[in-house]
Amino acid sequence: MTRTRSRGWLGALPLLAFFAFVFGIPAVALVAGAFTAQGRPSLANLTQSLQGGYLTAMIGSVKLSAVVALLGAVLGTFLAQAVVASRGTLLREAVLTASGVLANFGGVPLAFFWIATLGNSGVISGLVGLPSGSLYTFWGLVVVYLYFSVPLMVLVMAPALDGLRPQWREAAASSGATSWHYWRFVALPVLAPAMLGGVVLLFGSSFSAYATANAMVGTVVPLVTLKIASALTGDVLIGYENIALALSLDMVVVAGLVMAIYLPLQRRTSRWLH
Repeated sequence: MTRTRSRGWLGALPLLAFFAFVFGIPAVALVAGAFTAQGRPSLANLTQSLQGGYLTAMIGSVKLSAVVALLGAVLGTFLAQAVVASRGTLLREAVLTASGVLANFGGVPLAFFWIATLGNSGVISGLVGLPSGSLYTFWGLVVVYLYFSVPLMVLVMAPALDGLRPQWREAAASSGATSWHYWRFVALPVLAPAMLGGVVLLFGSSFSAYATANAMVGTVVPLVTLKIASALTGDVLIGYENIALALSLDMVVVAGLVMAIYLPLQRRTSRWLH
């Protein structure tokens, strides 16, 4: 029995080899290139990636992702609660199905949809009198990103809200607790891990998005993904050929910091369930 258990990990070797090939080799190449300038080890690329327009783009991406994640989490949670609380099965299935479709609707088609609707010559913008160019701004990009972020949050929160047992609300009410007390001390602690996970998921999807922003705003809104694309097409200073790799490494570090904040909070909130 012991020998069988000790060899059980051998079944995971194909999966480990796949991950090493698909993720390991690119990661090594990324790190090696970020620390290489003019053919020798150097910190020049990383230093340059944290200065000037590159730093502005990184801050812009973090700001955009944080705003989209927070707004999307709040709106998505309220929408999921409305769907779960409704008694109409048809409505629930329709909203969840639409959320599954819209959560994966992005890129150039999404940008074209919004430009054709609320752009300078859009169908709706002329009717409601929107200022010219209002869509091609930071907040315009936030609205577009919410189009797929809110449905994604609905998909995350709907199963968690289904897990709230009616007996908990009844017990709270019989103890004299108001609806606010129930949500503050019972429901929210249970939902907190899922909500935190949803915020991190929305942040990551917004932080890594490229095609939609590139088709909509171009260089109007500074974003790190757009800077990486410019660097890959040759728009870099002499001696900083690997600046795109350095910017990509910066993105990995930011994502790691977000996960470092999320994991302790997730463990702390999940203790309530045990």
